[in-house]
Amino acid sequence: MRLPHDSQHDQFSGICPYHGDCFEGLASGPAVNARWGIPGESIPPNHEAWKLEAHYIALGLANIICTLSPERIILGGGVMKQTILFQIIRRDLQQLLNEYISVKELTDTVDEYVVPPKLRYSGALGAIALASMASGSIS
Repeated sequence: MRLPHDSQHDQFSGICPYHGDCFEGLASGPAVNARWGIPGESIPPNHEAWKLEAHYIALGLANIICTLSPERIILGGGVMKQTILFQIIRRDLQQLLNEYISVKELTDTVDEYVVPPKLRYSGALGAIALASMASGSIS
């Protein structure tokens, strides 16, 4: 997904071999590592990296919301282990949408709309469940 990228404000060209500054190229864990020269888990919570990261994630979510209108957005993965991101993403998302979509999920209860996964290993467990269903061992 392509994101607005102000290359004068942010000179990082992204890491995607196809698009450079797409969502993955600007906001993935490897992009954080390439941009700042250290892995995200080593970047302190008050570092400027997280404000920029949250902005790019909010831009991507705004695209997804306007296109698909999901009932809830669950953000997991390595980058999202930095829990400070959720607060910033929600705020930026509301500013970006500017009540263009005026529903309570995006205005009053955004803390329940953009959320972390409830299961610790939900991605891996989901993959195992799908593989088991495909092999016929779970019905």
